[in-house]
Amino acid sequence: MDLNSLDALSPLDGRYNSQVKNMAKIFSEFSLIKHRVLIESAWLSFLIKTGIISEDLENNKNNKNNIKLENKTVLDLLEKLVLNFSIHDAQIIKNFESTTAHDLKAVEYFIKQKLQEAGFAHYQEFVHFGCTSEDINNLSYALMLQESCQYLLRALNCLNQKLQTLASQQARQPMLSRTHGQAATPTTLGKEIGNYCARLSRQIIQLEQQEFLGKFGGAVGNFNAHHVAYPEVDWPDLAESFVSSLGLTYNPMTTQIEPHDFIAEISHKLSRINIILIDFNKNIWGYISLGYFSQKTQEGEIGSSTMPHKINPIHFENSEGNLGLSNALLIHLAEKLPISRFQRDLTDSTVLRNLGVAFGHADLAYQALEKGLGKLQVNPARLLEDLENNPSILTEAIQTVMRRYGQEGAYELLKDFSRGKEITRQDLNHLIKSLDIPSEAKKRLLELTPENYLGFARELAQGKYRG
Repeated sequence: MDLNSLDALSPLDGRYNSQVKNMAKIFSEFSLIKHRVLIESAWLSFLIKTGIISEDLENNKNNKNNIKLENKTVLDLLEKLVLNFSIHDAQIIKNFESTTAHDLKAVEYFIKQKLQEAGFAHYQEFVHFGCTSEDINNLSYALMLQESCQYLLRALNCLNQKLQTLASQQARQPMLSRTHGQAATPTTLGKEIGNYCARLSRQIIQLEQQEFLGKFGGAVGNFNAHHVAYPEVDWPDLAESFVSSLGLTYNPMTTQIEPHDFIAEISHKLSRINIILIDFNKNIWGYISLGYFSQKTQEGEIGSSTMPHKINPIHFENSEGNLGLSNALLIHLAEKLPISRFQRDLTDSTVLRNLGVAFGHADLAYQALEKGLGKLQVNPARLLEDLENNPSILTEAIQTVMRRYGQEGAYELLKDFSRGKEITRQDLNHLIKSLDIPSEAKKRLLELTPENYLGFARELAQGKYRG
């Protein structure tokens, strides 16, 4: 039955369905089933290609056809089974599950049925050979996570590039800082955006270096049944070759389940990225509120149902909210998944099915943030106004120069002069002229303004000191 978006319980499947279709393709029930078919088919193909089961296939078959020719035909069948896997195939598996009450066993029966229909019934007992369900599931999820991380990394790199462009464009735009919400030493708008670029870049690199682990050791990770059936085979070495052939990193030390530590690592890395972006959203929201940014209007768009003048920073608000939802799930995934009672319990199974929800909200948040950035317009006049209205921020520079030249009580003098008072530029100039410091130092201070008191902010914003 097709789901109407208006009937959906989850906003990701309803209101936001069109925006997260790519993520849904990765983590949907259909995708999970397809990946299970892929792993089961790949394992049987691997056993055939390595020749381990050739002699037994020869002994078990009911005809005298050449087993090498049969192997090639079966390999082609298994490859096409994955390539042509359809919703109809997935529904057949779901029908099996209605009887088996076991989702993985249903996949096994589906592949066996396909082998039987093609006249290769003697291959069917090597489907799922030596495996426990988790052997198939953990590799399926690892491949899905690998694809989803690559997808999110593309989005994050694109987002970071837009931020870097904004940082470069606004590298020389002076801006009043606010520490503890109070007027503070000036910076540039580009430097503050650049801070986020540097933070994001570091976390992106860590996510790009992430390993995706897989186990394939049977019921409790020891290859017990494998070893009894084929004592002459080095099963751990074979399993490593198989897992590596899928583009994953083999984990030899497991119980029935791969311990999911790498999923916790991914969750923590993504949550750190999301926290950085939450911080960014909050600050951009604040700068819009201060008038440092205006937002481009969109024809027909309404900001408030009652106040016609408003252009709400809705994209940054939506991004912040979805980042929070994503992190709530990511933190639970990181804390829960590495914990399993004894060699196996099923609490991880239902939790893993929500990976797509965590990633989906992150995907939605990154899209909203990108839209928000596209609407921003810098308001230089408002930035300059705030700087000119706060000449007292130059007291830091004055007392620091006084210290250089050995003036005792420099900080205390400037504190008494400025704290809790409305002072003007003329007041500062009068103070500077009265100081007992070299004339060139006085000249430098008299030429100083809130707009040019920027230190190395411009150079930092342009990446000069990032190595």
